[in-house]
Amino acid sequence: MLAAALLACGVPAARAQQPAAPAPQAPPLEVGAVAPDFSMPGSTRYGLLRDPVRLSDFRGKTVILAFYFRSRTRG
Repeated sequence: MLAAALLACGVPAARAQQPAAPAPQAPPLEVGAVAPDFSMPGSTRYGLLRDPVRLSDFRGKTVILAFYFRSRTRG
């Protein structure tokens, strides 16, 4: 019904969206290899941090990344 109304107003029909090409992936790192620098949003129990956290901020220290895919959700 909405499409008919849009066509009546002269709005062209929407084209089907093409799936995005997958981003090229780098090969996996070897155990013990130095990770490339990256940044990501950081958070604490009080909320998101204003500035992103960069791996280079922890140069010379041991870093452990933990991802909680259901953190702060109802599930």
